[in-house]
Amino acid sequence: MAHPVLVRIARYTGLLGCGMLAGVALTVLFLELALRGLTGPEYVRVRQAEYAPFTWFIGILLVPTLVAVVILALRARTERGPELRWLAWALGLLLVALAVSLAVNGPINMEQTDWSVRAPPGDWARVRDRWQIAHAVRTVALVLAFGCVSVAMLDRPLRLVRR
Repeated sequence: MAHPVLVRIARYTGLLGCGMLAGVALTVLFLELALRGLTGPEYVRVRQAEYAPFTWFIGILLVPTLVAVVILALRARTERGPELRWLAWALGLLLVALAVSLAVNGPINMEQTDWSVRAPPGDWARVRDRWQIAHAVRTVALVLAFGCVSVAMLDRPLRLVRR
């Protein structure tokens, strides 16, 4: 059985991390919708400005959140806790968001860092649309993961000691 303090830390980390990831993803989703009216050079300038801060911030949030949800899911599996299915769904959804980031959004982010602000590529709008669709998918996954972790953590009292 996991140490009670580790379980408590994992609960807070999982809940807070999922909530922050969902919040950042929703914020970026609405920002991206606002950016749809920009010209190519304007869009590239904003994307290049936002890339560096968001990338490290999301990485710092995602890693401990994933670890926390894994710890909680393993504990729930060992104890046959009712929250296991919610934590399994949350973990799966977090992995979907990570996979979309690695397969679509990350490579496009890297590509856009090399774009010229003065002369974006001719297909910049198509690339933007692809990024935004993938981001919408990962946003839905992160919001649902937050919901699953919330149900798992808030639907039952905190048990630190096995009876």
